[in-house]
Amino acid sequence: MRILPDLVRFVSMFFELARDAVRYIILGTRSTASLKAENLFLRKQLALFLERQIKPRRANDATRLVLALLSNLFAWREALVIVKPETLVGRHRTGFKLYWRAISRARRVVGRKRISKEVRDLILRMVVDNPTWGAPRVHGELLMPGFDVSERTISRWIRRVPRDPEPAKRWLAFLRNHREAIATMDFFTVLTVTFRLLYCFFVISHDRRQIVHFNVTRHPTSSWVIQQLREAFPFDARPRFLIFDRDSKFSCEIAAAVRSLNVRPIRTSIESPWQNGVAERWVERYRRDLCDHVIAASETHMKGLLTEYVHYYHEDRTHLGLNKETPDDRIRSANRGRVFAQARLGGLHHRYNRAA
Repeated sequence: MRILPDLVRFVSMFFELARDAVRYIILGTRSTASLKAENLFLRKQLALFLERQIKPRRANDATRLVLALLSNLFAWREALVIVKPETLVGRHRTGFKLYWRAISRARRVVGRKRISKEVRDLILRMVVDNPTWGAPRVHGELLMPGFDVSERTISRWIRRVPRDPEPAKRWLAFLRNHREAIATMDFFTVLTVTFRLLYCFFVISHDRRQIVHFNVTRHPTSSWVIQQLREAFPFDARPRFLIFDRDSKFSCEIAAAVRSLNVRPIRTSIESPWQNGVAERWVERYRRDLCDHVIAASETHMKGLLTEYVHYYHEDRTHLGLNKETPDDRIRSANRGRVFAQARLGGLHHRYNRAA
């Protein structure tokens, strides 16, 4: 049984001697410069190792650069002592980036020469004077006076032309001229103190941002919504268009009921709340002004809070969209008396007037 360990020891000794012999042959064939580089590499590592023994610290940039340069002159992987191969490879890549960055900055600019300021101003002027012209038309016009500019360059400069605000103004004027014929309906939910969910329904007009109708329920059925629409638009006081989203509560029966009132139903696109922005902003205002500060006890309590807020919203709260006026045209005070405050919504908000 003792023969097997001795045999294993003999085989390992044989392979070690063979490896040393191969290394000796390789060293004999290597150049003097390679041996010197390897010696310098080992001495640099030894010096760094001794410095770490005295004061632990990382290698500075100069040491890293020397090790990286010397590693290009010999098989450095077997000579590593305190540096990982991944670290040295990373330093090579960093040096490669710095090298090509320096070359790129030092080289002269290739390609076409940069166009003059005169040509740039002329391109911008042509686009402003002729809004329907594209890059090919501008390019053809520039060729006539003798300007040698590529069409691709013109297309890049066209993108920098400031946009004309007139189309947006015309669209805003269109909305202002038709907003009295548009209304919006929507739901929002409120959680009660007993963790019951209440559904708050409201209809708001685009004209003066007035709440036309509102109500609260725990079961928003189609028949209930249809009844709310009849109460919101009695007789001839009806808008021409009614906007609502694709909530499942607004079924096909509700759309048919809207048509029966001689109102055109307009559904928003899927996942596009911005198309119903007036309603979304009103819900945000309500939550920020009141709902985030109170807890509804019941359906009756919630309806009372909503009623009080609608009065405050119509009579007291100013709106940026109405030139900082109120939906009910709050009259500005002409008196010069003392300013006094009137509490609204239980003291959450106040209205300020002058004494007569």
